[in-house]
Amino acid sequence: MPKKDKSLCVEDLRHAEYYGMQQTFDELYQKSKNGENFSNLMSLILSRDNILLAYRNIKANGGSYTAGTDNKNITDIGRKTPEEVIEKVRFIVTGSNHGYRPKPVRRKDIPKPNGKTRPLGIPCIWDRLIQQCIKQILEPICEAKFYNHSYGFRPNRSVEHAINRTYTMLQMMNMHYVIEFDIKGFFDNVNHSKLMKQIWSLGIQDKQLIFVIKRILTAPIRMPDGSTVIPDKGTPQGGIISPLLANIVLNELDWWVASQWEEHPVATSRGRHRIIGKTEVFDKSHGYRLMKNTELKEMHIVRYADDFRIFCKTKEDAIKTKEAVTKWIEERLKLEVSPEKTRIVNTRKRWSEFLGFKIRVRPKHHKYIVQSAICDKKVKIETDKLVEQAKNIARPREKKTCLGEIQLFNSMVLGIQNYYQLATCISIDCRDIHRRVMTVLTNRLNTEKGCQLKREGGTITQAEKERFGNSKMIRYVAGIDQMIYPIAYIKNKIPMARRSAVCSYTAEGRALIHSNLNLNAFLLKELREQVSNGRSTEYMDSRISLYSAQHGKCAISGEEFQSASDIAGWLKKPKDNGGEERYKNMILIHKRYIPLLQEKSQQILKATSQSFEITNKMLVKINSLRKQANQSAID
Repeated sequence: MPKKDKSLCVEDLRHAEYYGMQQTFDELYQKSKNGENFSNLMSLILSRDNILLAYRNIKANGGSYTAGTDNKNITDIGRKTPEEVIEKVRFIVTGSNHGYRPKPVRRKDIPKPNGKTRPLGIPCIWDRLIQQCIKQILEPICEAKFYNHSYGFRPNRSVEHAINRTYTMLQMMNMHYVIEFDIKGFFDNVNHSKLMKQIWSLGIQDKQLIFVIKRILTAPIRMPDGSTVIPDKGTPQGGIISPLLANIVLNELDWWVASQWEEHPVATSRGRHRIIGKTEVFDKSHGYRLMKNTELKEMHIVRYADDFRIFCKTKEDAIKTKEAVTKWIEERLKLEVSPEKTRIVNTRKRWSEFLGFKIRVRPKHHKYIVQSAICDKKVKIETDKLVEQAKNIARPREKKTCLGEIQLFNSMVLGIQNYYQLATCISIDCRDIHRRVMTVLTNRLNTEKGCQLKREGGTITQAEKERFGNSKMIRYVAGIDQMIYPIAYIKNKIPMARRSAVCSYTAEGRALIHSNLNLNAFLLKELREQVSNGRSTEYMDSRISLYSAQHGKCAISGEEFQSASDIAGWLKKPKDNGGEERYKNMILIHKRYIPLLQEKSQQILKATSQSFEITNKMLVKINSLRKQANQSAID
């Protein structure tokens, strides 16, 4: 089960604090809010702290271990010293006479459930690092200008917020006509010239940066057959910066639709500030009442990446809105709307599909309420996946165990439940899936080995007890101490609205997400600016993490560190024994205790420990570290 809300970027915020970039991001956000332009962003992008922060953020992504056309991944960067990494990034971007030239992007076709494939572009790891550097600086600038009701690929926003907004449109505002838009191959057809103009209009007016972005967009693509293609349009799916660029493209659409009603001058000019609860809001209700007596058409947009829906009250408004928006997209954004997949749905009569859910309204007590379920296509896909994995439980794959297959099955169940629990009919959908899966599992196990499926058997963790403890659908495979999660044991979760006050780039907004670091800021600054002396980037980065994890204290004595020069990163398993400079293999100690961890005679070790006044508790920790290093304990 997840330990935190993935929609809240707690880890990213913490990383920015580690490398002293949070204040810079806050300033960029505020300047963008004030309408200022930015003409010297490359100096921030190529700053030491931003590059090292980019390394930290990118290594947390599992995709960073996937190699590009140069057959290198994030570990190759981590082995270099911070000074080498910084120097190379700066050289790649600005050191050449011909300017930045990214290496070819590796094309990989990802199979889709409908039999088609999705083209995925995998840049080389150094190019991904550069894209991350750019993204970190551009994101606060763009976030200040983005429309409030776009939810995809943005910090502190999620599918849950998009679904909540959809439910609000249908149930609270009675916007029952939904226009389902589909842009043909959006990511592959983004117009580069239009995108550059949109970036400039957001206040990003650094010509050198725009040149670099152009080079990223036109990077050669190495096809599976070995041929090379130079794209003249589109943003490569798989690139770190691509989701941000996609939001920049469609942000203009968001604001144009909003200007027709929600942000219309009549509404904004007649609005007033109000306090609702503890939050200050701008109330436009008076303006909306005046607008209802005009010929203006009420419309509201909810967008998640390139998947968006527009809500209207009447069929006539929906028809006219569909025509107007289609024409605007094709003329302004130079994109093509698919006429086959774009349709108007009356949710009082039919289901409307959005983000894997099918949604409609039904009458209840003289009003309409939302009813939602997993869309039929997704039900089939998820059922087929679980059925296939159930077969693997009965007959594990080569080099796999029954326990491993059960654990994989359980992770798939949790993934389905956590995503689709926002549907009001989730229990009905999951019940049908459960019946199909358990039929296959029971028949296979009984056929293979006799009656192997048991109601009781193994132990249960506290998390499992809290989630499934009261279920009568729990089953065990005989001899396996791991329950099989019942997918049908699930309750609907009411989707929560996004808190408008939450923001990663203001002190007040961050206070709602996490608490600030309670560490010595000056010592932390010393740690990140300290010369590496040949140590790897991974070592220097892990040292900062450990400083926070150990609350700024020595792992042996528990005393607070007073200076960065006092801190020593000790490898639990030495390099000579195959140990690596990684977080899990490191611990921070005061450098005075290093002699006690080295290979020396018992006489010298005893004398040293006496001079340091080592307590029994400290001695236990020292001997534990010595044991991990295959050294004899101090008597």
